[in-house]
Amino acid sequence: MGRHPLHIEGTLLMTATSEAPTRAAAAAEAAARPIVPEPPARPRRRQRRIVASTATNGILIVGSAYMVLPLLWLVFAVTKDSSSLYGTSAFAPGGAFFENLQRLIAKDDGIFLRWLGNSILYAGAGAIIGGFIALMAGYAFDKFNFRGKGSLYAFVLVGVLIPNTATVIPLYLLAASMGATNTIWAVLIPAFCNPFSVYLARVFSAGYLPDETLEAARVDGAGPIRSFLSIGLPMLVPGFVTIALFQFVGIWNNFMLPLIMLQDRELFPTSVGIFLWQSQVQQNPEYLPLVIAGSFLSVVPLVIAFVMLQPFWRSGLSAGSVK
Repeated sequence: MGRHPLHIEGTLLMTATSEAPTRAAAAAEAAARPIVPEPPARPRRRQRRIVASTATNGILIVGSAYMVLPLLWLVFAVTKDSSSLYGTSAFAPGGAFFENLQRLIAKDDGIFLRWLGNSILYAGAGAIIGGFIALMAGYAFDKFNFRGKGSLYAFVLVGVLIPNTATVIPLYLLAASMGATNTIWAVLIPAFCNPFSVYLARVFSAGYLPDETLEAARVDGAGPIRSFLSIGLPMLVPGFVTIALFQFVGIWNNFMLPLIMLQDRELFPTSVGIFLWQSQVQQNPEYLPLVIAGSFLSVVPLVIAFVMLQPFWRSGLSAGSVK
């Protein structure tokens, strides 16, 4: 049997009557509470982004100025003679550019051109031969398994941590014991072995050269040497160019090793030769324009190398993005 309609209406009426004070009390309590505004989240995030962006751009601007301003000063200073070098604004051009270059080339029967040729020889041979040796070593550490591999690679990493200046005296003692001092080999042979280049070569080999490609070459009957020369080396050309460029810049700017190893002026690179002229500026200020002009010309090969090797870097980036 169903309930009587009057009974249902009475029940609903009692429920509504009992809930009314509760709702009224809740509404009164909510009205009594103070309204706390929510914090503006978006403006704070926007402020944080502005601060972070400003700090990042400021650091980049300071770093760029630190690197660009000395080169910019060198460009303007090479156009001035010794009298107007400090008598005019640092970034004001002069009119003695060709005169300084002519004096530089004619000084001591063209000794600077000899120094420039020596630097190109040391840096070029060290970059090509040393880069190829490092590429083979990195390839072997990455693709081959042999006894003592981990220990040998640990020695390579330790060599990365040792600064080059700390190895100059031991290298000089070794070269002196073999009678190789004051020769081009005293500068070239240490340039052929660079632990950092070996580390980079292993990184490039792991990233650019899949193991499946070499496995397919082995299935086709290619040996280890042929696999490296025919398949590995073409795929690692961007890595080789990068390693060679690092080698070139490092050897070109190397100062301590040729300073200790060489005594013959005919064998000096530009770094040591310019230092030799710089040491005579106090007694003869006429050497100062020669030092500035020599520094300017010594930067030109580095700029040419960077510009010429840009296509290889771009191809390396695109090749690395395709698996």
